[in-house]
Amino acid sequence: MAAGKNLVTYKALAGVLDALSKDDTLRIVLICGESFLVRKALDALVPILLKGESKQFGFDLLDGKTTPVGDIAEQAGTFSFLGTRKVIAVKDAPLFLPKASAGELSYSEKDFQILIRLVENGIPDTHVLVFTTGTPDRRKKIYKLILEHGLVVDCSVATGARKADIEEQQAVLRDISRQMLLKTGKQMAPDAFAALVDQTGFNPELFANAIEKLLAYTGGRNQISVADIGAVVHKDKKDPIFALTNAVMDRDVSKALTLLSGLLSDGFHPLQILKTLENQIRKLLAIKCFTTGLNTDRAGCPPLKQMQFNTFKQMLLPAIINWDANTLKTDEENINLFMAGDDKNQKKSGKLPANDLLLAPNPQNPYPIFQNFLKSENFVLEELTHALSALSDLDYRIKSSGVDAATGLENFIMALCRRA
Repeated sequence: MAAGKNLVTYKALAGVLDALSKDDTLRIVLICGESFLVRKALDALVPILLKGESKQFGFDLLDGKTTPVGDIAEQAGTFSFLGTRKVIAVKDAPLFLPKASAGELSYSEKDFQILIRLVENGIPDTHVLVFTTGTPDRRKKIYKLILEHGLVVDCSVATGARKADIEEQQAVLRDISRQMLLKTGKQMAPDAFAALVDQTGFNPELFANAIEKLLAYTGGRNQISVADIGAVVHKDKKDPIFALTNAVMDRDVSKALTLLSGLLSDGFHPLQILKTLENQIRKLLAIKCFTTGLNTDRAGCPPLKQMQFNTFKQMLLPAIINWDANTLKTDEENINLFMAGDDKNQKKSGKLPANDLLLAPNPQNPYPIFQNFLKSENFVLEELTHALSALSDLDYRIKSSGVDAATGLENFIMALCRRA
C-alpha cells in the first residue's frame, strides 16, 4: 500500500495488513475511535509495522496524556540501539481534545507545529510513529496531514439510540463474539447474546471481558447459555469499581489508570476507591495464606495457574469451605474470650461481627471465588504485604496532609502493577 490518503475502517483493517507488510514508505499512523477497537487495531498493526523485528527492542509505548511533544519527537528521531526498525506508539494522544483533565497534557499551537514538521519530514525511514486517540476531529489540520502522508484507521462506532445506531453497535459486539468464540469452538445462542448485551450495554471492553469469563466458566461445554450469563456477568454492570480492581489484579497498568480516571471523573470519592482496593488486597492476602500452605501435588491437584474451573470446584473448593469454617470457629472463640461484660446481650443473641475475609463467602456461586484464586497467582506474598502497607500510608496522608489523592492512587497502581 503506497503512502498517501489512506483511510480504512476497523472492519477493513484485516484486509490491508498484507499490503501494509510490503509497504516500506509508511511513517505515520493514526488509530482513532472506540477505545477497545483502537487497542485491538494497534495490537494487529504493531507486528506488521515491525516487519519481523523483535517487539521487545523495536516497540516503544508512550502515554500521550503525560508525554510532552518534544519527547515524542525525540523518540521518533532516535534510532534503535540495535539499528533495527522502530515503532513508537503514543497512546491516548490529545490531538483533538480542547481541554485536558487535571494532571494531563493538552497540545498548544507550538506543539502542533512540531508535530506537523515531524509528520512532513522528520521521521526516519525505518521508523513508524503511531497515534491512538478517541473521536477524531476531521476538520483539524493534523488529521488531514496524517491522512495525506500516512494511514488513518477509523474505529468509530455510532453512539446514538436510533435503530441504525443500535444495529451498528450490535454488529460490532457480534463480531467480537464471533472472533473470540471461533478460537474455542464454542457457540452462543441468540437469546444468550441478547442477555449478555443487556448486561454490558455497548461497552466492547466489558463485553469481551465477560466472554472471557464465560469461556472459562463453561469449561468443556460448547454452548453458552442464558443461565451461564446470569451466573457470571450480572455483577459487572452494577459495580463500576469492579472493572478497576480487575485491571489491578491483572497488573494491566494502562487499563487500570484509564478506569481510575473515569471513576474520578464520574464523581467517585478517592477514599472510596482506596478502600475498595484495600479490601481486594486483603482478600488476595487471605488467599495467599491459604495457598502458601497448600500442597496441590499431594492433593492430586494441578498447579493453580493450570487448574480448570470444574477441577477447582471438585478438588479445591471443599478445602476452602473447610478453611472458612475453621476461621469462623476461631473468630468466635476469640470473641467469646475477649468479649467484655457490656457485650453480653450481643453474645447471647449470637450476632457476631461478620468476617469479610472468608475465601468463599458464597460457595453456591463458586466462579468469582475461582477468579480471585487465579488472580492471586499474579502476585507474590511480599508484594501484597507491601501494597497493604502503602495503602494504609496513603489513606493517612490523604486524611491528614491534603495530599493529591488522585496522584497518590495513580502512583500506587503504577507501583503495584509494575512487573518485576
